[in-house]
Amino acid sequence: MKILVTGAAGFIGFHLALRLAAEGHSVVALDNLNDYYAVALKQARLERLGQLPFVRLDIADLAALEALFARERFTHVMHLAAQAGVRYSVSHPHQYGHSNLTGFLNLLDVCQRHAVEHLLYASSSSVYGRQQRLPFRESDPVDTPASLYAATKRANEMMAYSYADLHRLPATGLRFFTVYGPWGRPDMAPCLFAARLLRGDPIAVFNHGRMARDFTYIDDIVESLVRLLPRAPAGDTGAPHALYNVGRGDPVALLDFIDTLESALDARAPRDFQPMQPGDIERTWADTTRLREATGHVPQVSLESGIKRFAAWYREQRPLMQQVMAG
Repeated sequence: MKILVTGAAGFIGFHLALRLAAEGHSVVALDNLNDYYAVALKQARLERLGQLPFVRLDIADLAALEALFARERFTHVMHLAAQAGVRYSVSHPHQYGHSNLTGFLNLLDVCQRHAVEHLLYASSSSVYGRQQRLPFRESDPVDTPASLYAATKRANEMMAYSYADLHRLPATGLRFFTVYGPWGRPDMAPCLFAARLLRGDPIAVFNHGRMARDFTYIDDIVESLVRLLPRAPAGDTGAPHALYNVGRGDPVALLDFIDTLESALDARAPRDFQPMQPGDIERTWADTTRLREATGHVPQVSLESGIKRFAAWYREQRPLMQQVMAG
């Protein structure tokens, strides 16, 4: 397999590219290194990818993307590049159209024209919106997104399905639930909380603490993706398109998550209880039956173990993260 990993300087993309390269695959890493958060963290990740070929490219640039595919002739694509962030989409909507819609359309088109054997692409648990039935199942209706970010991710699923149906492009959508671990995004709760805990600053807790997330450790995410990579949907009875919840399947109350992180860091901070933020949802919970049946993988990393690993990394990288969080 010759694999393109887009968003390779991002959290999940970095870990996945590292794993695929360690297993001996031919991997090309791609990222546009945008400044949604401090580029220093993305560059630090790239440094740890060593000699892995890296291409700085914006997927919204169709000509550059076409030239890359013509030159490299990828067999598989792991598409993790996107404009991320639920709350950011409220104030910066056009950036989501650029990356998540135009960029994704470009990627679909070059994949089908260059006969890619399997495209795996990042969707999100955000597509489930505020629906009340739990756990979330892939068969649930997802037509009431709570944010523009979620709407673009649902649009990606429909766009991929249309290319699978019209052009027989095998495509797999990955509905990621809350991913955490070393080298995580600085705008996500674990890094935000760790920074405040170690400074002794109050922690902002939204919806007055009445929130829960299906926190999933990065190694379990990567294991699922590696197992799905060679399993292209066959499409014997329809379009060769599949959707999977990629999570742990065990939601954790936000206040319990904070308690666990406090113990791992041996630090305490007061809670600053605030209302729900625009675009946010109260609870996520993945039904992972479909993923487990397809891959045989059952998440192995408990919350306590995962948080200890994250906390150890954060302490080690605290100078870098202080720079990143300040920026």
